Amino acid sequence: MSLPENLTHAILRRVGPERPLSCSMWYCHLRPVGFIALLLLALGGSTPVEGAGGKVQLTRKYRAGLSMVYISKVQTNSKMDSNPPSLKSFFPPMPTNLRMNQQSTETVLKVQADGAADVQHRFDKFDVQADLGTLPENLRDSITQAQQEMTQQMVGKTLTAHYDHDGKLVDFEGADGLFKDIDAPLREPSIQMVRMFLEQMGGQSLYPDHRVKVGEEWSQNLDAQPAKNYPYHVQGKSTMHYSGKTRHQGVKVAIVDYHFENTLTPALEGLSTGGALPQLEAMGMHLNIQISGKGQGRILVALDDGRVVQNHSTVHQTLSALMKGKEGFDAPADQLPRFEIQSDTEMDVEGSKPKRQKNKN
Repeated sequence: MSLPENLTHAILRRVGPERPLSCSMWYCHLRPVGFIALLLLALGGSTPVEGAGGKVQLTRKYRAGLSMVYISKVQTNSKMDSNPPSLKSFFPPMPTNLRMNQQSTETVLKVQADGAADVQHRFDKFDVQADLGTLPENLRDSITQAQQEMTQQMVGKTLTAHYDHDGKLVDFEGADGLFKDIDAPLREPSIQMVRMFLEQMGGQSLYPDHRVKVGEEWSQNLDAQPAKNYPYHVQGKSTMHYSGKTRHQGVKVAIVDYHFENTLTPALEGLSTGGALPQLEAMGMHLNIQISGKGQGRILVALDDGRVVQNHSTVHQTLSALMKGKEGFDAPADQLPRFEIQSDTEMDVEGSKPKRQKNKN
C-alpha cells in the first residue's frame, strides 16, 4: 500500500517544532553517553614512549583540595538529509558547524570512604560559536545575541559533579540554574556539552579492574538505562589498549588508545500516548529513532592518581528517524518518511599540573 497523503504531516506533529526530535541538528552529535568513550582520548606533544617494562595499575584516586585547570576545544560539523526532501523544510534552519572553547578549574571538594568524590567545576571561559552564514538574517541576529549572553552568564559560575570510585559520572548539580536564562536553541546542546566534558574528565569507562601490561587490551560495557540528565537507552562497548608510558609536563603518564561503538535510543515511554503516535499506530506504523556512533582516540592518564592529563578524540554519529510498518503493513522502503543527521566531532583537552587549594580559613 502507498502511504497516506497526510502521513508526513502526522509525523511532523510528532517530531516537528511543537515536539522536536530528542536530538536536534544542533546537538545530536554532542550526546555524551555514546560519548562515554570520549574520555578515552589522545596523545599529542609528549616525549617519546619510555621502555615499558612491567605492569601498571590505572586507578582514579581523588585527593581533597587538589585542583586542575582544563582547556578544551570541540568542533562539530553536521549535515541533514530527509526523504522526501521537503521534510527538511518543516524544521527550523540550524547551523551546520558548532565550536566550543572552554576553560574550567576542577577542584576536589570531598572524597568519600569508598573513593567516590564531589568535584566542583568553575567556568573560567565558556564560548560557543556557530557558522551562521547560511541562516536567515533575523535568525543569525538571535543566535548571535544568545551566544553572547551565554558567554557572559557562564564565566565565573560553578557546578558540582558526583563521581564514583571508578571515575564514573553519577550526577551533576547546578546546570539548570546556569542555563535557565539561555534561549532554548542553545540551552540543551550546552548542557550536553557540559555533561560530555564532565564524563571525560572523570575517566568514565577507562579504568581496568586489574594491572595491565604493554599491548594488553580490555573492554568496558557501555550499556546504560535512561537517567534524569540523559534520557537514552544505551548499548555499546569500548575497547582500550595500553600502549606504554611516557612523560608529559614532567608527569609520568600511561598512553591508552581506544575505539568504541554504541547505539542510543531515546526513552519515548512518556510520549507514547500523545501527538500523532496513536494515529500512526492505527495505520500500522511506528516511529523508530536511533543514534549510532563510533569513535577513536588516545588519552594520557597520570600514573600517580589516574587523572586525565591530555586527550584527543574523533567521533562520528548518525541520528535517524524512520517510520516503519508493523507486521502486515506493506510499503516500499523508498516511500517511508526518513530524517537523518550525520555529524563529525573532534575534541582536544589539555590539563594543567594539579595544585592544592589554600585553606581560606
